[in-house]
Amino acid sequence: MTGSGLILVDKPAGMTSHDVVSRVRRAAGTRKVGHAGTLDPMATGLLILGINSSTRLLTYIVGADKEYLATIRLGASSTTDDAEGELGEQAPQAALDAVTPEAIAAGIAELTGEIEQIPSSVSAIKVDGKRAYARVRAGEAVELKPRAVTVAEFELIASRRVAGAIDLDVRVVCSSGTYIRSLARDLGAGLGVGGHLTALRRTRVGAYDVRDAHDLATLDADAALIPAVDAAVRLFERLDLTEQQAIDLTHGRRIHIADREGAGGVPVAAVAPNGALVGLIEFRGKEARTLVNFPTDEAVGPA
Repeated sequence: MTGSGLILVDKPAGMTSHDVVSRVRRAAGTRKVGHAGTLDPMATGLLILGINSSTRLLTYIVGADKEYLATIRLGASSTTDDAEGELGEQAPQAALDAVTPEAIAAGIAELTGEIEQIPSSVSAIKVDGKRAYARVRAGEAVELKPRAVTVAEFELIASRRVAGAIDLDVRVVCSSGTYIRSLARDLGAGLGVGGHLTALRRTRVGAYDVRDAHDLATLDADAALIPAVDAAVRLFERLDLTEQQAIDLTHGRRIHIADREGAGGVPVAAVAPNGALVGLIEFRGKEARTLVNFPTDEAVGPA
């Protein structure tokens, strides 16, 4: 039976992230499955899933930086900022012909670094308790507030001029909460010809790469499982505990470590002498307290 840990899946196009969770629940024989960061149905790539008590790790993974490969089509905007929405008016060919490589490079540069970004109106952000996309589908007009995001890298890999459009293949490294659809929209708007996303693939989340992900169609949950302790020490610094320290943390007590201290707020993976993950802890001075503990998962029957 599948225990506690992470499973990396290469999400295929046409499925929601919840669809993937449902499939993995069946494959792993447990309902305790969650994911770290939604991918739109049209998107492919890395989806990180937490199994059993390792769903507790997902909170710390969601905020990690991410890398994407995408295709932006200049020439028309979209109601959803991607190819699944209704396209707006096509830009005249003369306007597209006037878009120079230098102008594209300048537009990309404007959207690189710390920027204020307005999320897509069909995002999963909640507005008065209801998802923005649900409000849009119900016919409501939704205007979301700008938010600060960081686009660390926005690289043009290739460009193609086709009839009525310019396709840009790009690579983006960004902070959590950045919408690649919004980058496509804003780049097109800045160039005066409109723009939307036609392809999106997430290639990395923090320390995890899509090259290590598994095909959902052939997933063997037990073979794919990254044990909780291995997942945690890949994400955080490792601290090997004595048996007594492990007992104390398990029972909610703080521990004192003479040769170690910290200012707090930085998770550390605390590992018992038997190699099990006791939990994530934080230091305040020379004392450490538990942020989240990781009980040993019992075998869970099929959902």
